[in-house]
Amino acid sequence: MLRTLYPPIEPYESGMLDVGDGHTIRYERCGTKGAKPAVFLHGGPGGGISPEHRRQFDPALYDILLFDQRGCGKSTPYASLEANTTWHLVADIERLRELTGVEKWLVFGGSWGSTLALAYAETHPERVTELVVRGIYTCTKAELDWYYRFGVSEMFPDKWDKLVSPIPDSERGDILAAYHRRLTGDDREVQLAAARAWSLYEGETITLLPDAKLTEQHDDPDFALAFARIETHYFMHGAWLEPDQLIRDAGRLAAIPGTIVHGRYDMPCAPRFAWRLHLAWPQADFRLVEGAGHAYSEPGILDELIRATDRYAGKA
Repeated sequence: MLRTLYPPIEPYESGMLDVGDGHTIRYERCGTKGAKPAVFLHGGPGGGISPEHRRQFDPALYDILLFDQRGCGKSTPYASLEANTTWHLVADIERLRELTGVEKWLVFGGSWGSTLALAYAETHPERVTELVVRGIYTCTKAELDWYYRFGVSEMFPDKWDKLVSPIPDSERGDILAAYHRRLTGDDREVQLAAARAWSLYEGETITLLPDAKLTEQHDDPDFALAFARIETHYFMHGAWLEPDQLIRDAGRLAAIPGTIVHGRYDMPCAPRFAWRLHLAWPQADFRLVEGAGHAYSEPGILDELIRATDRYAGKA
């Protein structure tokens, strides 16, 4: 039987943490205070956390910290790109760990959250008890080209045409740069239109079958603006990573128990990049899920994620 989300829970604590640079991070703690510590890293970048994210851990066995990364969700300032890089976020995770008073914790991240989880774990391996990553994204040029130049365009031609339709022919050679210009410009209406088109493309290509709830979420202007602005900001800068850095430094993960979960038909994050991580980090348990796309809500992916968190908490 496939495992599904644990029942809904409410945070036992929440707050705002001033992390400097004008940014304040909204965080919440869920589960059982003093139980096995874990940190959840959401996707995007710019996606924010949701109540469903709390439910991938047994609340009786885990003390889970979740937070909205800089500029998104309930963190402030909203949609800000200033002092907002991968390495600012890695430092924020350490500040949050210190806030909880734990020495080490399980790190859990999917999609962009896997990128951030790998960056954090390779920087601070001594702070990671276990690493669970899903929908692997290492933010290389090849991965960006697959999604925003040629690849997914062949699998979702209708969604691709909707993405490129607002962009003049003269700018279609670099869709990422074209959207970045509009999303960082001064025209609010242009910003919002670009944000919705950018966000909707992702929302409609992350599941194996259409999901009306995800489409609605990604089409919401409040969600889309932070999501699209922050995502294009990160991708235009290669997430401030050296070429192939996360695979190059995967040897730093060798002593960390880990699980890699990826959908066979993941469109945003092509499976060969998850396979590359598996080869570079062979100590981790690798689960390539048949009949699944990218989203954590795909039944086979969710099953593997919950089995992993149960296993690392010592639950049979």
